[in-house]
Amino acid sequence: MGKLIAQFAKFGVVGVIATLIDFGVLVLLHETLGMDPTVAAAISFCVSTVFNYVASMRFVFTHRDDLSKSREFAIFVVLSLIGLGINELCMVAGQVAFTSAGVDYAHGPYYLLVKVLATAIVMFWNFFSRKKWLDAGE
Repeated sequence: MGKLIAQFAKFGVVGVIATLIDFGVLVLLHETLGMDPTVAAAISFCVSTVFNYVASMRFVFTHRDDLSKSREFAIFVVLSLIGLGINELCMVAGQVAFTSAGVDYAHGPYYLLVKVLATAIVMFWNFFSRKKWLDAGE
């Protein structure tokens, strides 16, 4: 159990950095470039995923001998795409909920609040799916 907690802690550090990248790119694209927040969230998610792959497979998870690096990356991408789908569903649901309540979702903290919730949900998906399908468990 102690190893799992230590591994989750390392995952947390990598995740915090990836989240800072994700939110930084999101805010840059939306606030500076005027991009739609849902589209910006998809792009920022993809940018942070690249960092997350490199850092996670180097510092958090142990490479499985039965997986080639290309297969490992392909699995990581598939799991991340599922995470992206979860992220986007949360962003769209938040946009619909706030807009139907008469709130200007795109011009305030609302899209960021939704992004925080989406990030928390995707974090658990990422850890447990990667633990199951990518980690050698050593």
